[in-house]
This record gives sequence, structure tokens and C-alpha cells, in this order.
Amino acid sequence: MQAELEERFQEFVRARWSRLVRTAYLLTGDVHHAEDLTQTALAKAYRSWRRISRADNPEAYVRRMLVSCNSDRFRKRRVAEALTAAPPERAGRDEGAGRVEERGSLLAGLAQLPAKQRAVVVLRYWEDLSEAEVAEVLGCSPGTVKSQASKGLAKLRTYPGLAPVGRAVSGGQGRAQGQGGSRG
Repeated sequence: MQAELEERFQEFVRARWSRLVRTAYLLTGDVHHAEDLTQTALAKAYRSWRRISRADNPEAYVRRMLVSCNSDRFRKRRVAEALTAAPPERAGRDEGAGRVEERGSLLAGLAQLPAKQRAVVVLRYWEDLSEAEVAEVLGCSPGTVKSQASKGLAKLRTYPGLAPVGRAVSGGQGRAQGQGGSRG
């Protein structure tokens, strides 16, 4: 039974590693911190995999662990964030934030947001989660998600280089504010 459980965990990691690292990168602004953060969250998930694997959405559970581990990193270190020159490539997609300059501006803008607003914007518009799903991941109400998303997007719209992007703050796979999809 333990071998089967370990194999399911390994399959989960293989299938979701890149996506989790990209999410962590958007939360941290540094590819090395993103990989460390992902490894930390997955190590914690491994210890509880028997329970997590039975959840309705194990990926959402691990995403929550990413956000929590990132918050722990801020509480413990209070270190200023530094952006790398280029974000990790999106596997199988050439979409993203558009031109390199826009992508750099988006990452710099995200780094200026408070941690909770950044987490909401990343989960809502990059990971394409509904407001209810973001609320579940962050352990807050959908109303808090709405207000934090609104404040975060408003700040991003004022960031140099992002004004032309306007409402389309999506990372390519998410939706722009006010466009279709389920709302929670």
C-alpha cells in the first residue's frame, strides 16, 4: 500500500511540478526561491499525502501549502525580493504576459504588491481559479478575494509599463477581470 501511495505522489509531482514552480515564482519573484518554496511545500505534502490524496482537489491543497510556506518565508526573513531577468518558460505555451518588456513590468509590479494581494492576483488571474477557489486556498472569504483582487489590479494599473495592459492582467491562461468563467 505504501509503495502505491508513493507512486501516486510521484505521479502528482511529475504532472504538476512546472505549474507549481511557476505559481511559486510569481509569489516570490525569484526562480531559486520558487524552486525551494515548491520543494518545501511538496515535502510537507508528502508527509500528509495519504490524507491529501483523498481530498477533492489535491492540487488546490498543495497550492495552499505554497502560499502558506511563502508567508512563513516573509515572517521569518523579512528579506527584500529581487526579480530575475526572465521568468521560467511556460511549458507548451507561448502566451504569457506578451512581450518581454510587459512580462518584466508585470513581474516587477507583482513584486510591489503586498503578499496577500499578490497571492490573490496570481491565483485568480494566472492560475485561473474562481473567487471561491481562491478563498478556499487562502482561507478567507470570497469578499476578501474580490477586494484584494480589486486593490491589487488597481495598483498594477498604475505601475509603469502596465498601463497599456489595463484590465488584462492575466498570465495567459487566466481570464481578465470581468470576462466569463465561473465566479464564486
